[in-house]
Amino acid sequence: MRRDFCDGVGIARLLNASLVLPKFEVASYWNETSGFADVYDVDYFMQHMNGFVKVVKTLPPEIATKEPVQVDCSKRKGQFDYVESVLPSLLKHKYISITPAMSQRRDRYPLHAKAALCQACYKALRLAKPLETKASKLLDAIPKPFLSLHLRFEPDMVAYSQCQYTGLSPASIKAVEAAVALVERKPWTGELARIWRQRGKCPLTPNETALILQSLSIPPTTNIYLAAGDGLMEIEGLTDIYTNIFTKSSLLNEEDFTSMHGNTKAALDYYISINSDSYMATYFGNMDKMVAAMRAFKGLYKTLFLSRRGFAELTSQGLRGKELMQALWKVHRDEFVAGRGSALPECFCEFKL
Repeated sequence: MRRDFCDGVGIARLLNASLVLPKFEVASYWNETSGFADVYDVDYFMQHMNGFVKVVKTLPPEIATKEPVQVDCSKRKGQFDYVESVLPSLLKHKYISITPAMSQRRDRYPLHAKAALCQACYKALRLAKPLETKASKLLDAIPKPFLSLHLRFEPDMVAYSQCQYTGLSPASIKAVEAAVALVERKPWTGELARIWRQRGKCPLTPNETALILQSLSIPPTTNIYLAAGDGLMEIEGLTDIYTNIFTKSSLLNEEDFTSMHGNTKAALDYYISINSDSYMATYFGNMDKMVAAMRAFKGLYKTLFLSRRGFAELTSQGLRGKELMQALWKVHRDEFVAGRGSALPECFCEFKL
C-alpha cells in the first residue's frame, strides 16, 4: 500500500490534480479495518507535501456525496498514458478513483512528478505518533545488535505461490488447503511444478532459511527479529537452530498486540526493519523492496535477499550437506559482502525545480 500510495502521489502531480487521503481496502482475512490515519501522521504528510501536491483530508461538499468514477490504471506505465487516457476522465468527472499499476515506469516521469513521488516515499510518510511510540519501544526491547528477517511462509503466501511442499505437518497442510480454497489458485503439478520452483517462485521454508543462514556463517546465537505475518508455518525449522528469536507478539503485551490490525502490525515490521543492524528477506516482495530502498537511502547497506532460485537449482542437482552449504555461500557471496538496495533509485538524486 505504501508503494501504491507513493505512485498515486506521482500520478496526481502528473495530472496536476488534488489528492484525497486514501481509504485502505478492508480485508477480513487479515483482520483489517485500519485507516490511513491509524498508520501515518496525516498532518506531517500534508505539511511535507506542500508545494509538491495539494492534499485534502476530505472531498468538497459539492462532490462528497458522489461515488468516484473508477479508472483502471493497471496497464498504464508512463506520463503520456496518464495524460492521454486518464486526464480526460478527471476533467470530465472532477473526481476519479484509480487502481494501482504494478508496472510503473517512473523513469519516464518528468522531474516534477518524480520529485513529488520521492518526497512522499522518503520524507513525508511518517508513522502516526501512537504507532511510532509503540514501534520505538519495540525497537528498544530487541537485544542489540540484531538481524531483521522477513520470513514469508504463511498459508496465504504458499497458496498464492502455487507451489507444493513435502513434509509439512498436518496442521500446515490443513491451513494451506483452506487458503488455496480461498484464493482459488491450484498448485502446479508434475513438470510444471518443477519448472516453477526452479524459476525461484516458491517461498523458502523456515528450515531452508535456516540452512542458508548457516551457509553464510551466521551464528546460531544471533539475535533475530522475525518480521512476519500471523500464522507463520513450520517455524520450528528455524527456531530449533536459531534460538534467540524475537517477535511482535513476544515483546508487546497481549492487549497491545491483539488490538492491532494487519496494517499496523506490518508498519511495526517496516519500522524495525529499516532500523535494524542488518536485514534479510526470503522473498522479493513490495515490503522488501521498500525496506531495502529506505535502508540504502539511510546508508544502511547490510541488506540481503536470499536466493530462492539458487536454492532450488542447487537442491535439484542433488547437492546436500557441506557441498550444498558451500554452493549456497557462493550464490550469496557478492551480495552478502556488498549489500544492496533497490526501488525508486531516482530518489537518490537531488532535484532542482
